[in-house]
Amino acid sequence: MSVQITGIEPSVVKVNHRGDWVMVQIHTTTGHTGLGEASHSGNDALLVAFVRELSDRLRGRDPQEINMLCAPAFAMGLGKVQRTAWSAIEQALWDLKGQALGAPIHALFGGAVRKRIRLYANINRSVRERRPQGFAAAARAAVAEGFTAVKLAPFDQVSAPDRVRSGPRAAWQAGVACVLAVREAIGPDVELMVDCHGRFDEAEAEQVALALSEAALTWFEEPVPDSQPDALAALSARLPMATASGEHLFGWQEFMPFISRPVVDVLMPDVKHDGGLQVTRQVAEAAAARGRLIAPHNPSGPVAMAATGQVASSLGKLMFVEYAWGEVPWRHTLLEPPEQIEGGDLLISDRPGLGHRLNAEVLAQHGGQIRL
Repeated sequence: MSVQITGIEPSVVKVNHRGDWVMVQIHTTTGHTGLGEASHSGNDALLVAFVRELSDRLRGRDPQEINMLCAPAFAMGLGKVQRTAWSAIEQALWDLKGQALGAPIHALFGGAVRKRIRLYANINRSVRERRPQGFAAAARAAVAEGFTAVKLAPFDQVSAPDRVRSGPRAAWQAGVACVLAVREAIGPDVELMVDCHGRFDEAEAEQVALALSEAALTWFEEPVPDSQPDALAALSARLPMATASGEHLFGWQEFMPFISRPVVDVLMPDVKHDGGLQVTRQVAEAAAARGRLIAPHNPSGPVAMAATGQVASSLGKLMFVEYAWGEVPWRHTLLEPPEQIEGGDLLISDRPGLGHRLNAEVLAQHGGQIRL
């Protein structure tokens, strides 16, 4: 008799003022458990409810049939919550397949090209003092730990509830001051990226980019929402620095406009939102073949880091991978064995599947409850 899914268990992990992590475990009749991450969906309560619905729907199914199980996710119009849930389930199914075969996930994708992956430190989620000195202090600390690239998202004062309209000039000028302070703090040899979170329209994004020209940016991320590829392409053709985007895209259909033409210079698939490991790898390889740089988006927890690391290690071309620096000191202990980061690099596991399981004691200590 084939292995069967017995249930899917979501767990919320309380992190900090910027939000929480959501982990998903798929349990099976063999006693194996597959692990995925569904953080930053925009609504943890709805996500947990949807995962429980999927648990009822997938109970009794064979977890080895990844394509068949996940096909419904790509055959219907889904919101971000549902996309994130399905992406986590897909991660967990690959974890189970690797465990069943006694092989790391990267071996299922042809093997690792690299066993260490360079990370860049996203300091944004750790900075409480949202002023130039606060960002600068965090950037210096990240560099002191061995990171050679830093990213921040300093445009908090720019209000864009519809992700199209933006704020007054003074609001984004405050963000520019933060970027320039970070550049001064880390010196000229550390790479620096800026994330706009889609807060600007095309005209204002160009003004901001020009104001940042002296910061020597590696990239200018999501100046307008990635739902506007034409505007992104126009900006990319005019701006004096590279552009990056793609964190919200799901499945081949949404990535195709970014692959078939040069919308941005750097494509950033996110394993938590794009449909999972298989989509991430396929999109990354196709985009790289057309001259785009690949830097997976990953400002989240250690399970998403492990999943991203497995697929990124198998890619022929890779810039680096995002790491949510400084959120909580116990981050690495949530996994058994612990997450291994050394000198700004992620060390890739050769253990079966993702190579980790949740530490039940740490999960119990930091777990949160969702009221449905």
